[in-house]
Amino acid sequence: MIGPTEMLLILVVILLLMGPSKLPSLARALGDAVREYRRALAGLSSPTTTITAPSPTPKEAEEKILIETAQRLGINIKGKGIKEIAEEILKKVRESRKSTQ
Repeated sequence: MIGPTEMLLILVVILLLMGPSKLPSLARALGDAVREYRRALAGLSSPTTTITAPSPTPKEAEEKILIETAQRLGINIKGKGIKEIAEEILKKVRESRKSTQ
């Protein structure tokens, strides 16, 4: 820990190096840096801080819905692209319409 004598020596050296005109702006910048450090430290230690995944794009959400629908209909989706899955869903829906009519 820095004692009062060392702190005084550091302040005198800074005053000699920077000059009295730059001392207020230097102190302000140091205060801002300490404030930001404390905010960041408080943010990391708070239990309410959670990291959330980015929300999916509309295309990703659409693909997820198609995959879930295909799985519910019992369609095998392994090795198939989204277009193929959509075609399989349409085929399954058309078949079920024909069977109900």
